[in-house]
Amino acid sequence: MPAYQPPFQLTHRMTALVADIAERLGAWKAANRGALVPALRRGNRIRTLQASLAIEQNTLSVEQVTAVLAGKPVLGSPREIQEIRNAFAAYEAMEHWQPHRLGDLLQAHGLLMAGLVDRPGQLRGGDVGIWRGDKLLHMAPPASRVSALVKDLLGWVRKTDAHPLVASAAFHYEFEFIHPFPDGNGRMGRLWQTLILAHWQPMLAWLPVETVIRSRQQDYYAQLARADASSDCSGFIEFMLQAIDDSLGEAIAAEMAVEAPVKTPVERRERTPEQVLAVLRRQPELTLAEVSRVIDRSLRTVERAVAKLQAEGKLRYLGPKKSGHWEVL
Repeated sequence: MPAYQPPFQLTHRMTALVADIAERLGAWKAANRGALVPALRRGNRIRTLQASLAIEQNTLSVEQVTAVLAGKPVLGSPREIQEIRNAFAAYEAMEHWQPHRLGDLLQAHGLLMAGLVDRPGQLRGGDVGIWRGDKLLHMAPPASRVSALVKDLLGWVRKTDAHPLVASAAFHYEFEFIHPFPDGNGRMGRLWQTLILAHWQPMLAWLPVETVIRSRQQDYYAQLARADASSDCSGFIEFMLQAIDDSLGEAIAAEMAVEAPVKTPVERRERTPEQVLAVLRRQPELTLAEVSRVIDRSLRTVERAVAKLQAEGKLRYLGPKKSGHWEVL
């Protein structure tokens, strides 16, 4: 019996994207000295959670997600709030899991779907299909095959010599095809792809690829459907590699916007307000102390820059002192 292999062929575009991602990843790591500062890690993680759940119709904004994780009251449905808390718990536990372990996969689903489904952390026992209205988009394999298919997929992840970037995207597609759980398969597929990537390059645990997927959601679903129809997920792998590449590009561009080569004290003072605006435009929930660490300026310098920006009508603070956020005008 031939060894299990996800249905894809390595293409020239995949090879080019892998090379480009590796180059950009090197630049991102160099810019951050190999590790993101805590404020950027938290901000990227919040954006990841919000985008991945928005794909699943969760309506909470980045600001609301930030408030939920801070234990503050939020105007949202109990289910949406529970989804945020669960997703945060799952992503925080990710460093303890191995991509090829079934027990870890089940534990992740248990965290991600606790209080949302009847049997979190258990493979489905019935047949499922994905519907849009009265149209069947995908009929998943029968429940009797799920356990064997999942074990084959996890075994392939452990043994494959495919590049981790390619392997992670192939896993993502196959996981969605198998649809091993009654619910939560989309968010689980994205979580597990991130886990595979993080085992290759730990900084990728903090890259919010989900924000790019969210902005291209229709194409994301279309690529999944094309892969189903052709029994070939090469196009989906290319789509995911492009999303990773673009997400890295966005991360580097955003961080370059807050970097300022300092030549004189006067130049530093002129650049600080622009740096503050760039940071708060991306992460409005940050405190001024966190902003000062991100842009490597003293807290007093940042406070002076913020006072100037507020006086000029370019920045304002909304909400209570401890639970509000900044708005760039």
